[in-house]
Amino acid sequence: MRVFYKEKSFNVDAMMVSKLGKYVGLMFKSKDTENLLFNFKNYKTFGIHSYFVFFDFLAIWLDEKDKIVDFSVVKPFTFFIKSKNPSVKLLELPLNNRNKEIFEFLVEKRKI
Repeated sequence: MRVFYKEKSFNVDAMMVSKLGKYVGLMFKSKDTENLLFNFKNYKTFGIHSYFVFFDFLAIWLDEKDKIVDFSVVKPFTFFIKSKNPSVKLLELPLNNRNKEIFEFLVEKRKI
């Protein structure tokens, strides 16, 4: 999928999660797992946790046109992190070699 941020864009390969996958996400997976795409029915401001996720990942909240409305680097076992703006999609990208350029594009190297 093509994701848009400010005046730039980039491609992200992501697997759409099932209903059950929405509750499991990246839990118990390795950092080399696939990127995940969550679709929701309505715009809302929602949060996530990273219990049983053993690696950093990038949470990217999107609107219906795949424009980034918020993003955050999530550390393992974070209790709760919430988007600042309403969204209808969420991408979870593990910090791995495949996603390194996206992390560097969105987040300064020293903050990773």
